Amino acid sequence: MALKLTLKPDERIVVNGCMMRNSSRRHVLTVESHADVVRGHDLLDEDAPATPVTRVYFLIQTALIQKAVRDDLLPVIQKQLAALATTFGNPSLGHVFEAANYVSIGDFYKALRALRPVIAHEAELFERIAARDEAAMAARAPEAHEPERRAVG
Repeated sequence: MALKLTLKPDERIVVNGCMMRNSSRRHVLTVESHADVVRGHDLLDEDAPATPVTRVYFLIQTALIQKAVRDDLLPVIQKQLAALATTFGNPSLGHVFEAANYVSIGDFYKALRALRPVIAHEAELFERIAARDEAAMAARAPEAHEPERRAVG
């Protein structure tokens, strides 16, 4: 079955490890044989923070794009997914297992897709932790928010 891709103007795409960019017009491509294809918006951003989930995502992305290193990356990916499985509860746990299943059958694109909600959940958790820590710091240092008082004498 052919894969039909509609590319937006200037959209990036990776096909079998080759990065390509669409021209200034919308185009439709049909991939008629098996190929490793990743759209630019599915690639991990260079600015993305290095977190446990984004590290695994990056390894899977690398395995998808660079066929030559897949065999070396598989045990590392599986180990890190197992570590994530012990870290997250529902609903993210199901996505981690789904990603692990896709990795085991060599469907790296679907593994990436399965991890996207986990990345969003992880970011939300980090935001909550940062807000909690900020509130705790503010509560511990009330004198920092009060004007300085001088002794009269």
